[in-house]
This record gives sequence, structure tokens and C-alpha cells, in this order.
Amino acid sequence: MATPSLASQPDLSPPTSGPPLAHKPGRATLTLFFGLLLAGLAYTFWSLKQDVSASGTVVTTVTPFLLLGLALLIALGFEFVNGFHDTANAVATVIYTHSLPASVAVVWSGLCNFLGVLLSSGAVAFGIIALLPVELILQVGSSAGFAMVFALLLAAIIWNLGTWWLGLPASSSHTLIGSIIGVGVANALMHGRDGTSGVDWTQASKVGYALLLSPLIGFACAALLLLALRALVKRRELYQAPQGQTPPPWWIRGVLILTCTGVSFAHGSNDGQKGMGLIMLILVGTLPMAYALNKTMPNEQALQFSAVAEVTRQALVRAAPAPTPIDPRQVLTEFVATAEASPELLPALAALTGMIGEEVKGYGSLKRVPAEAMANVRNDMYLASEAIRQIDKHQLARYDADTARHVQLFKRQLDDATRYIPLWVKVAVAIALGLGTMVGWRRIVVTVGEKIGKTHLSYAQGASAEVVAMCTIGAADLFGLPVSTTHVLSSGVAGTMVANGSGIQRKTLVNLLMAWVLTLPAAMMLAGCLYWLLNQLF
Repeated sequence: MATPSLASQPDLSPPTSGPPLAHKPGRATLTLFFGLLLAGLAYTFWSLKQDVSASGTVVTTVTPFLLLGLALLIALGFEFVNGFHDTANAVATVIYTHSLPASVAVVWSGLCNFLGVLLSSGAVAFGIIALLPVELILQVGSSAGFAMVFALLLAAIIWNLGTWWLGLPASSSHTLIGSIIGVGVANALMHGRDGTSGVDWTQASKVGYALLLSPLIGFACAALLLLALRALVKRRELYQAPQGQTPPPWWIRGVLILTCTGVSFAHGSNDGQKGMGLIMLILVGTLPMAYALNKTMPNEQALQFSAVAEVTRQALVRAAPAPTPIDPRQVLTEFVATAEASPELLPALAALTGMIGEEVKGYGSLKRVPAEAMANVRNDMYLASEAIRQIDKHQLARYDADTARHVQLFKRQLDDATRYIPLWVKVAVAIALGLGTMVGWRRIVVTVGEKIGKTHLSYAQGASAEVVAMCTIGAADLFGLPVSTTHVLSSGVAGTMVANGSGIQRKTLVNLLMAWVLTLPAAMMLAGCLYWLLNQLF
């Protein structure tokens, strides 16, 4: 007589019950929370003071510091909201399978987020920055620059808080991308240009594909992984829902804790970088004398920089032997804003390359660039780097392989000098994201644990969804692409429910799709309106 399959055997286990989520945090948790908060604020203040003192700047007014403090609070507030909004997805599976108590799970996830931010590469941070209008980045210390930063951060926070209040696992990444596009479109319209010219649509498309495809990958791969487990691992308890409040067997518990750790770490390494990039913009705008250039670059590297600049200038002159334009900066600024090349493009790039090389050679080191010249030197470097990136992207120059090699080497050195993240910024963002994990997580956890599928989450379903989420986010981090932890994990849970034959709750599915569809236009509209309003006020 044939043995019935796992899927066909009746479930005679006692009825399941949800985990206890209503208890208040204990004294130890509150002490840890506020202790880390105060330590983070103290370390941030001390690091700022040290950096300003090292730059030799004489403080004559507190206005820039007040503006900086407000901007940093908003940027770190975004990461804090991101913590309890997105990371709740990582702990939902371990909480609903009783692998860890809720209080332990959120603290552990917060620690893993902290480590993920500290060990991140920075590639995602500058991938986000590349979406912003270059003309606003070049004048980030102006009123328009601050309006840009405040508008996109406030729009992202408002939408995140709104979807959190409704218990919807919306995407912080999706929200921030929408805010950036909204600011870019509004800026172009306010200057009489076509709204589509305010955004680097090639970079936006690259990011958009990552945000679009990652949930589909999460859904399909989690479903396939669950089916593969059913075929290969014949342990009945793996496919059962938790019984009462009893923890799972030790090996299942270990797998679930490991996957929660991986998702939390990957979330920190990817999502934490978004706040880092914006904080660097704020620092460059308010304190260019301390943060415009990477002063940790060794002196010998600065000498090599000037040599590479001169070789690159000569190669560009040979590639385009035309008269140097009167104002090369203006030519390149118009090019990066419109992506329309003129015959003066390569001569202008050659001229600016030579100017940058002479500046660095004259000072002998980035540390010796005077405070009053720091912002201008950085803008020249950033402008040259963006011009090279646009030329390469649109294939506007037909120079030989040797010239192309010199140009790319010069661009890498420009990026090393302008695209860096101090350790204290990573620590501040890591603390904000980690602390955010410890509060406000219940609403999203309940949605993921109870409202996606029609049955209680089993151990295999939780592990499958989190393994796929961990791998997807980690891969995106390697390629410098922002993806949504929320969308990847919640779609993974939905995929396991379909593969298990238990089905998905239609109401939750509709709400998730509505949040996914509305996030981008809503964030664009919010950010664009805020940008216009703040420009009127500043």
C-alpha cells in the first residue's frame, strides 16, 4: 500500500497561535536603546568638532551648524523610520515560528543591521546620488541644494510613516527613488525645461528594473526553493506550522535564525547606504572645508593624481585638437544637464582636466587645499567625473584605446577624491537604522506573519523566503543597485504560500499591490511640491 505524500497527509497537530507581541519593552531594552542613542549623538558631535578643527576653519557664525544639525536629524530620521519600516520583514519569520522571542529578535536584527552598514561598500550610496540633478549637486550648499535634500527626505519620511501606520510593507527604496525623481522633474520645470530632462533616465531605468524585478525574483525563487525542499528533505516537522508557543527543533531554529541574520545584515549593507549618500551631500554643502575632498588620500597619491591628469589632458587634446573654449566649466555644466554634445565638449574636458591637475599639483596634497578653495576644487572634480561618465554612457567620443584607458584612470582618481564616506557617518547611520529596528516593528510583522497567506507560516516557508531575500539583496549590493527588502521578502512569503497550495489573502495582496503602484507617483508628487514650496521659503 502506497505511503501518502507529505502534502496529502492530514494535519492533526494542535491549533497554532500567534506569538505574544503586546508586551512592553523591559528596563534593559530601554537602557540599551537610550544608551546607544546618546552614544551615537555624542560620537557624531565629537567627530564633527574634530573634523572642523582639523580643517583649520575659524567659526564666526553658528548658522551653518544649525542648518547642518537640522539636516542631519532629518537624514538620520529617515534611516530610523527605514529601520522599523523595512527590517520588521526580517524578524517576522523568526517571531512567527517562535524561533526567537520578539524582544530578542528585534535587538539581534538591529545589531546585524548595524554591522551591515559598517561593512558596506558605498556603491549603492553613490548610485543613488547619480540620480540627482548634477546642477543641484554642484550647488548643494545653496538654498536650492538644501531645498532638494530637505524635500526628498521629508517626502520619503511622510510616505513611509503613512504606509507604516496602515501596516503596509511599502518600500523605503521605492519611496526614496520616487522622491529623487520628483525633485529632478520639479527642478527642470522650474527652470523652463522639459520635465524629463531633470533626471538621468538611464540610471533611473537601471534602478527601476532592480526594484521591479527583485520582487518577481523573490516570489519565483522562494516558491521553487520550497518545492525543492519538499522533494529533497523528507522531514515532516519542517513543513508544519508551529504548535502553540513551542519553539521548533534546534536545527530548524538554527536555520531560521541564520536566515534572519543574513537578511538583516544585507538590509543594513544596502538600505543604510542611501542615508550615507544624502548625509555626504549635506556635509559637503554646509562644511565644504572639512568634507568636500577626501583628505585621507596620501601625499604621494596626490602627486600621481596630477601626473595622470596631465597625461589625460594631452591625450584628449590629441583626440580633439580644437581651440579651448573661453569657459570650459560652462560647456561641461550645460552638457551634463542636457546630455547634448557640442564640438567644444572634448576641448573643454581637456582644459578642465589640466586645471584640476595644476590645482592639485600646486597644493601638493588635498589636505593643503585652502578652505575657501575646497568647494570649487571639488566641483571641478565632480563636474569632470560626471562629464566623463555621460560621454562614456552615450558613446560620444571616438578616441583610441590608450586615450580611453587614461580617461577612465583619471575618472577613478576623481571619484576617490570626492566619493568617500567617513567612518563616523557610517556609525551614525548604523545606529539610527539599528535603533529603528527596535521600535514600531509590530504592524509590519503582523502583516507579513498573518495577513499574506491563508495559513500560518511554516518553518520551511519562513526559511525559503529569507534565504532568497538574503541572496537577492546581497547580489544587488555587489552591483551597487538599491532593492527593497520589503518587496523581496513579502513576495517571497507569498511565493511559498502559492507553492504550498494554501493561497494568498486577496485583501492583503490588493493592499500590497496598491502600495507598490502608488509609492512612486505619490513620492514624486510629494517631493516635487515640497521642493517648490521650500524654494519659495528659502
